[in-house]
Amino acid sequence: MTNGRRRDDGAPPNEPDAEPSGGSLPMDAELEDALRAAANSIEEDRLDEAVSPDSPEESDEDPEDPAEELSHTKDRMLRLQADFENFRRRAHADRRDLYQYGHQNLVKDLLSTVDNLDRAISHARESASGDFESFLQGVELVQRELMGTLEAHSVHEIEALGKTFDPALHEAMTLLPDATVAPNTVIEVLQKGYVLRDRLLRPARVIVAKAPEADKEEEGEAAD
Repeated sequence: MTNGRRRDDGAPPNEPDAEPSGGSLPMDAELEDALRAAANSIEEDRLDEAVSPDSPEESDEDPEDPAEELSHTKDRMLRLQADFENFRRRAHADRRDLYQYGHQNLVKDLLSTVDNLDRAISHARESASGDFESFLQGVELVQRELMGTLEAHSVHEIEALGKTFDPALHEAMTLLPDATVAPNTVIEVLQKGYVLRDRLLRPARVIVAKAPEADKEEEGEAAD
């Protein structure tokens, strides 16, 4: 009899909950969560396969490919190295030209002065009377022209005579007693000094005045 048989699933016979109503099993909460997790996992796997780097179309166009990025970096480094090498060569050539030909304009301007000096010397030699005054005037003309050329290139003579001694511009060769000027005044220039703009080329060698009273005291001490 069917009422006395037990079901294979272990449910007791004639139990109201043994057979589901409406022909379907009741959904357990844990089973529902498990099915939902499985569905999500399958969907994620499909998405991963769609964007998988194993696909040839996607791997060739992937900008984040390490090998491709490394290749681009090497190319940039090689181009930068080549640009720097070209810049270094140009800078070296510019320094060499500056050292060899930097004074070209000055020399070019001095050529006319040399020409005038040659003319003055030739005129003095050809003059039978030996006109020294004409020769002197020619030399003075050359000197003025030479100084004008130097000034055009920002070379100026240091004003020293009658000025207060300045150790930054003057070089004192000796001290002489002089009551006509204040002590430390330049009373004679032995060699002119020059500056290039604000840079000292050569100091002026000068004789500087000192108070004569010091000499008198020294003579009195020597006599004692």
